[in-house]
Amino acid sequence: MNLYRSVRAIAESSGDGPIDWNAVAESAKAATDPGSIELSESERAGYASDVRDARARVREVSGTEFDVPRTVEVQNRHHWIDANIDTFRRVMEPIEEHGPTVLPGVARTINTGTMSLMLSVLAKNVLGQYDPLLLAEGDDHALYFVRPNIRRIADQLDVDYDRFRRWIAFHEVTHAAEFGAAPWLSEHLESRMEEGIEALAHGHLDREAFSDLDAAMTAVEGYAELLMDGAFDDEYADLREKMEARRRGQNPLSKLLRRLLGLGLKRRQYERGKAFFDAVAAERGIEGASAVWDRPENLPTDAELDEPSRWLARVRP
Repeated sequence: MNLYRSVRAIAESSGDGPIDWNAVAESAKAATDPGSIELSESERAGYASDVRDARARVREVSGTEFDVPRTVEVQNRHHWIDANIDTFRRVMEPIEEHGPTVLPGVARTINTGTMSLMLSVLAKNVLGQYDPLLLAEGDDHALYFVRPNIRRIADQLDVDYDRFRRWIAFHEVTHAAEFGAAPWLSEHLESRMEEGIEALAHGHLDREAFSDLDAAMTAVEGYAELLMDGAFDDEYADLREKMEARRRGQNPLSKLLRRLLGLGLKRRQYERGKAFFDAVAAERGIEGASAVWDRPENLPTDAELDEPSRWLARVRP
């Protein structure tokens, strides 16, 4: 890490837009140890077999035909930053086009520093990511494993690395099943995201767009948890509990950063979505719960997430 180079990149940010993305990349990577991706042959084979086995088991449990993305990468933290800068850049484009012009140099420095800090913190914590490459050209998706973080967290939790890595792989592959079952899902998320961001760019808050986006992502995370419960070939309550204990035991600064970065929202999506799908599956089984991916209208509303009986009454087999 080189904090001086990180700060200098932000201070020297330039260009015409409100964010200097080249400076974001340089600053975030300078503030982040990339970590090692020197894999042994057995570890390389382990990643491959984890993904392959997860695909087979999730297909079996969900009854869904899908495949994993062609792009499956074992990354270091710098690789992850580069991949996600591309996504943030696409998402932020409307704001960059219509953003404020008052004191553009000062605003650019603040915006560049904020994005750099966010990506640096996330890069140190993300374990795996199913990336639908929203707003990108084409329909390719990607699957990432941030190997240095998986190794570090497994050591911190004092759990078997191979088992922990496999758990992460199964969870991310469940997302491939969701997007495979619902070819319309990427377009739905993109449209709601574009509407929300476009409104922000013009100084408005489109509450409906962001509420729909949150409900959809809650369904994505909750259904993934439902599939995990049936697909993973081992009991994993201990892994989940240790991860929760680690989160609860974080220092106040880490907890503040989690809130600022929306990681608390993601945790809420997991919990709320899991409760919804547990209730639906108890009534109709996994096959019945999978009806949520038949068409966009079957996604639960914000109110239905808290009252699954309303969704069950509206969406009939």
